[in-house]
Amino acid sequence: MIVCWILGMGSAVSWNTMLIIGDYYYKLFPRYHPERVLTVICQTFAIGSMAILTYKEAITNTPKRNIIGYTLFCVSTLILIVLDLATSGQGGIGPYIGICVIVVAFGVATALVQGGGTGDLSFMSPEFVRSFIAGLAASGVLTSALRLMTKAVFGKSDDGERNGAMLFLGIPAFVGLLCTFLCAFIFPKLSTVKYYRMKAASEGSQTVSADLAVVGIQTEQSQAGDDTQERLSNKQLFFQNIDYALEAFLGHLVTLSIFPGFLFENTGKHQLGSWYPLVLITVFNVWDMISRYFPVVKCLRLPRRGLMVGILIQFLFIPVFYFTAKYGDQGWMILLTSFLGIFNGYLTVCVFTNAPKGYKGPEQNALGNMLTLCLHCGIFAGVACDWLWLIGKESF
Repeated sequence: MIVCWILGMGSAVSWNTMLIIGDYYYKLFPRYHPERVLTVICQTFAIGSMAILTYKEAITNTPKRNIIGYTLFCVSTLILIVLDLATSGQGGIGPYIGICVIVVAFGVATALVQGGGTGDLSFMSPEFVRSFIAGLAASGVLTSALRLMTKAVFGKSDDGERNGAMLFLGIPAFVGLLCTFLCAFIFPKLSTVKYYRMKAASEGSQTVSADLAVVGIQTEQSQAGDDTQERLSNKQLFFQNIDYALEAFLGHLVTLSIFPGFLFENTGKHQLGSWYPLVLITVFNVWDMISRYFPVVKCLRLPRRGLMVGILIQFLFIPVFYFTAKYGDQGWMILLTSFLGIFNGYLTVCVFTNAPKGYKGPEQNALGNMLTLCLHCGIFAGVACDWLWLIGKESF
């Protein structure tokens, strides 16, 4: 489970780094709404790539897909550092376009590893899926904590924001390299992983054949493949789980219509000054991660019907955030952001651990990919709705 947790963290740490150094990019590009624009670009290419990969998931080599994704994260982050060094940390449209191009690579890498990782783990133990999803949130906590530290250390120097951001970007590059190593040499050799992959192969899965061959059980997979069982089509799986798909979509639509753009640009100025948006992002990430462990306690596991009720309640955050930003102080906003993180993390892990139950390995893999695609569609819709907060403002 530790390996799954690290792989989950690696699948999101590069993008979370881009979000958490948003204060640096707002300083360089104050007129270009970097948090909102870069998120739209990333999610556009993530959804496009993920849609293709979801359609082809039955014949895609999932382990190789994950390795390529983590490698792309590592290389793209290094290029981001080189770009800043080459431009000496100057603003302007040229460097901004360069960053946008790198974010395209982040979107493709996200589609490769998050869809591939979720699908691969969905036919294993629910604890593996929970650890992977908790790792996604842990990447936010890690980047938030380290960003607060670098801001405290470098914040008062002349070039402190830039030095802190560059030091900070080295972390996701290292994590991407570590995850590539784990995917290539450690994860496929774990006895539990081999057991579940052999079981999936016996049920007709073609996505794990390469890794089974690497660990010396190609013959067994081939013999199982001769007696491939029929599986539900993606269309059948989608309609059988349309409630889970809607919950993944709607939950992240609400969250991303507030986080991070609204928290950076629409919460006003308070006593915390430039620390305020960083504190809000950190609070969200901490509670998002903690709440993903709530279902470990059996009495806190939501039934299928209860999930939709929770998602509908989540929509109340939109007017509450609006009035809190307009009339409340920073204490109320921090408390409200905590609850947003709790709802997002708790409902997400419930959806992804409940949905695959009762299906065969190939169907669980397909369902994991489809739910991840719905989640990212919700993120994209939420980011698009996030622009509505700017209507009537001079910066629109």
